[in-house]
Amino acid sequence: MISLNAVTKEYPGKTLFRDVSLRIGDNERVSIVGANGTGKSTLMKIITGEIEPDSGEIAQSRNNTVGYLPQDGITHNGRTLFDESSTAFDDIIALHERVDTLSDEISKLSNQGETSEALLHRRVEELGEVQHLLEHREGYNIETKVAQVLSGLGFHERDFHRPTEEFSGGWQMRIALAKLLLREPTILLLDEPTNHLDLEALQWLEEYLNGYDNSLVLISHDRQFLDNLTKRTIEISLGKLTEYSGNYSYYVDQKVLRMDQQRAAYENQQQQIKQTMQFVDRFRYKSTKARQVQSRLRMLEKLDPIELEDEEGGISFDFPAPPQPGRILMELQGVAKSYGDLLLFDNLDLTIERGDRMAFLGVNGAGKSTLARIIAGIEPFQAGTRKPGHNLAIGYYAQNQAEELVPQHTVFQTLDLVATGEVRKRLRTLLGCFMFSGDDVNKLVAVLSGGEKSRLALAKMLLTPSNLLILDEPTNHLDMRSKAVLQDALSRFQGSAVIVSHDRDFLEPLVNKCIDFHNGALRETLGGIQDYLRKRSDEQDEFRLRNAAGQVVERKSATHSDRERKREEAEQRQERYRRIKPLKKRLERAERLVESLEKKRAEVESALADEYTYRDENKARTLTNQYRDLSLDLENALAEWENVQAEIDAVDPLSTD
Repeated sequence: MISLNAVTKEYPGKTLFRDVSLRIGDNERVSIVGANGTGKSTLMKIITGEIEPDSGEIAQSRNNTVGYLPQDGITHNGRTLFDESSTAFDDIIALHERVDTLSDEISKLSNQGETSEALLHRRVEELGEVQHLLEHREGYNIETKVAQVLSGLGFHERDFHRPTEEFSGGWQMRIALAKLLLREPTILLLDEPTNHLDLEALQWLEEYLNGYDNSLVLISHDRQFLDNLTKRTIEISLGKLTEYSGNYSYYVDQKVLRMDQQRAAYENQQQQIKQTMQFVDRFRYKSTKARQVQSRLRMLEKLDPIELEDEEGGISFDFPAPPQPGRILMELQGVAKSYGDLLLFDNLDLTIERGDRMAFLGVNGAGKSTLARIIAGIEPFQAGTRKPGHNLAIGYYAQNQAEELVPQHTVFQTLDLVATGEVRKRLRTLLGCFMFSGDDVNKLVAVLSGGEKSRLALAKMLLTPSNLLILDEPTNHLDMRSKAVLQDALSRFQGSAVIVSHDRDFLEPLVNKCIDFHNGALRETLGGIQDYLRKRSDEQDEFRLRNAAGQVVERKSATHSDRERKREEAEQRQERYRRIKPLKKRLERAERLVESLEKKRAEVESALADEYTYRDENKARTLTNQYRDLSLDLENALAEWENVQAEIDAVDPLSTD
């Protein structure tokens, strides 16, 4: 489908990759992994054509369509949410135009004799592919599909007619994601798609992508997301691509084995170099050994040096010892919070006790971050009380914390200015935990990437001893390595924590309570994130069963007398019959028309698949026009059938004929 051959990309002072090759075939599930800054996003942009490689070739099939979701920087304006999302179907027009172009080419080629038969055959095959794709893209109701995808990504029906410019950055990315899913490109590239999703939208997206018919390429730091969706892993390290034929967990296991082999090969090579240099030093000045010395030196020059990748294990960090608090760290009673006419919660109660590790869960906009700020003491509220416990010391990290860094300070200065005591001796170790090593510590904040700023802001927050950590989306922009370091440190942290996150893999070993924000109220589940998900699933199953049982009970609990009930039922049956009879006649006519049109279109389609048809230009053009007209007539007939069936269902929901 698409291939990169001997591609190289360099920037001043840094080579991202050199002479790398990659092929992505049909219906593949691929993840691209590697530390921040290794070139994952750049590789995606090279695949899409947004960035030109310094050398190498990119090849893709003619009917290949590429859809790309970057990490940020997308905005929409000038349309409503629904209208903007519906632009995803503009390609249907292009497909119709391609059918016309191919039909013209085929007509011309069919008159050029045997010399053009191979090209004619390819054009006929392509026409069949385009027509198949067109049928697939027009095979469902566009409005229904748009509503389904927007709802799955967390938009409410009341949002559909809002101007897109009213939505914040995270929701702008969801709009872009919705358009990509609706367009259904043959290769879908998503760069950190989960960063702006809540848990419900994340689960919906995961289920949707599991059923996606085309190729999928993912960059994500959500391990469970990658494990559930991908079957092939491409690692970027030391300017090379290494392929693993499995998901992320498989990659982690296999990389340990590969690193052991690489380390052994490196040690063997170093021993070989050492022995060679000992021979050279010993016999360098003996004329009888000059030829052997030169031979050994030439051998060293030709040696391809083995590079060892950075070890990901062995780096750890411990939080400063927290001050000892009382049993109750924070108590909220009767808290009400609103923004203008938008009421987030009213009469809300929450108690945080010593040892609590809470996850705040729920859809975006439910008030998770707002409540985190209220607990931290930096967000006002309209009613209720906030009672901090004895000796409470809060450490707070927010999603926008990176914006408060001073651009003129270096990475090291940013921590050095807030650190006190013995911890100042370990600042480089702390920075190493968050992927700042060597000369990186002397970089100005102003030149750091968004992910680097987020890591630095998090490291800065960790320097102050706290017994209640409030972390709002701490894993956004962290790579797997630094996320694992943070997770490991939090697991040993002696204090309490409130974590706003949708990262299931990160939360699972850390939390013992899940707080779900639902319709302005809090629902508590004891246990980890998997316990919460199981409980939610059980509740949904119970609701469906109860709803079904309630419908049966409702039908059985009529209070009318037997005679009255029978009379009313007879009248209702007569009324339904009177209304349904003409509808059923319309339905039968629609069914016959659909059947006739499908038969006729199949005949025309069979004729179009015959390459000899295109030896007669007029016949080919006539058949192509017939096919298009029949497709349109069939679409209208199916719409009529669906509309009549909907009218029948509205009159009699239990009707099955």
